[in-house]
Amino acid sequence: MTDGCTVGQWLRYWTALVQHRLRSSTWKAYRDHVRLYLLPHLGDIELSALSRRDVTRMFADLTSRRNRYGKPVSAATLERIRSTLRAALNEAFREDLIRDNPARALRLPSPSHPHAVVWTARRVAAWRETGERPPVAVWALEQLVDFLNFVRDDRLFALWWLVALRGLRRGEAAGLRWMDLDIDRRELTISRQLVETEEGVLALPPKSTASRRTVALDSETLRLLHEQERLQRRKLGPAWHVTGPIFCHPTGSALRPDYLTYRFHKLIVASGLPPIRLHDLRHGAATLALASGADLRVVQGLLGHTSIVLTADVYTSVLPQLYHDSARATAQMVLRAARKTAKRVREGRNVEV
Repeated sequence: MTDGCTVGQWLRYWTALVQHRLRSSTWKAYRDHVRLYLLPHLGDIELSALSRRDVTRMFADLTSRRNRYGKPVSAATLERIRSTLRAALNEAFREDLIRDNPARALRLPSPSHPHAVVWTARRVAAWRETGERPPVAVWALEQLVDFLNFVRDDRLFALWWLVALRGLRRGEAAGLRWMDLDIDRRELTISRQLVETEEGVLALPPKSTASRRTVALDSETLRLLHEQERLQRRKLGPAWHVTGPIFCHPTGSALRPDYLTYRFHKLIVASGLPPIRLHDLRHGAATLALASGADLRVVQGLLGHTSIVLTADVYTSVLPQLYHDSARATAQMVLRAARKTAKRVREGRNVEV
């Protein structure tokens, strides 16, 4: 790169430069941000002349846009676009092509994480009448039980059970191998995930260091996985191998994450239950763990979150029963204190002064 290059030229050079440094999904997101947002707004500006005003003007324009559904560009998307631009300009700064990074101190609306809500009877009734549904929803315990009963004979029943109770991401579930199962210790090791890329489905490391984790298994989940192994060994015969996928097609080939999403959606429609996404089973697993009395740190480890703040902010929608239990416990505590106080007062009145 030489003096006089434009922002567009630099961005194209930079995306090619970092392609082999990044995860495929991260690089694709960078490339899409460059193509859809950064080049149209900033591409013709000389790189050395790019100012904070130029960047601010671009984000002001993006904020006023509406997508095909009539909704504005979300704060989370704006932040991701800014992160891409900031990374590209940081590289230009290191190459002494610019004196400062005009995207570094830019103020954007704070992204908000949608909180999962429980499908209560009233919400279900409104959905059946109007089609209205929350952005993120979890089933009540009874609804989850209904779903598990409905899919009892599905060949992927053990996968739905595992995701619902242990909160695995779909790519993590698809990436599980028999070598990741430790029967003696009753544990699953999450050491990789399957990711859909332009080159096909790739086995990549987990999303973060915290996502590389060990998941404890209860006796029922262990029994289901043991039965899954027995059936798979019988069907695949000599083709079965310890490095093979725990959940696979009848031929033994790995499952695409998108296929799990599609199959889950078809099962929900057939069941007649209120809709949730496959990823919402992960929200539900956190809710169930909290309802059973698990500490927030335990839930953080279960889900493989780097920050406990994210766990608390997004995944702690609680089942209605928890509210009732808390209300009961609070009232009982006050009543117990009141009874003790009344007893002391009565005893005090019997004392002669």
